[in-house]
Amino acid sequence: MSTSVDDAVRALLLLMPRMVGRAKRIPVPEELQSLALAPRHLSLLSYLLFDGPLTVNDLAARLEVAPTTVSLMVGELSGKGILERREDPADRRRRIVSITDARRPSISAWLARGATAWRQALEPLTPDQRQLVIDTLRAYEAAAADTDSDAAAAAAAAAAAAAESVTDGPVP
Repeated sequence: MSTSVDDAVRALLLLMPRMVGRAKRIPVPEELQSLALAPRHLSLLSYLLFDGPLTVNDLAARLEVAPTTVSLMVGELSGKGILERREDPADRRRRIVSITDARRPSISAWLARGATAWRQALEPLTPDQRQLVIDTLRAYEAAAADTDSDAAAAAAAAAAAAAESVTDGPVP
């Protein structure tokens, strides 16, 4: 079966909102509902669940955000009893972050539904095909981010041009 690029784009434009909608409808376990967890927490919790305890810098590198951003999230989730920070026995200056034993079963149950769906979709593929899926999704994410930054730059340029025309000169 040969699918043109336009046919594939059309299929994905129809599929992606359904996938995102399904992911958003995964119910938060009752014992976590009062904790006001947000989508930004999912990736952090996923890394800790699947990869085990990590340092703030390791989490920041994996999440591709600044360590201060991760520190704020860790502080917030620690205050809610979801994460714990402990001293690294190899380097007492570093802190190791992990999911608390009390919250691990709930978080695991919450993330398991998505993991199971991905496992079912990816298992029949060869390792090269799985890597292609991952690479394609990363390329889409990068292209979408480029489009976002291009749109933001165009909007800023338009706003500057509009301000310049109103003031009859460059805006200081």
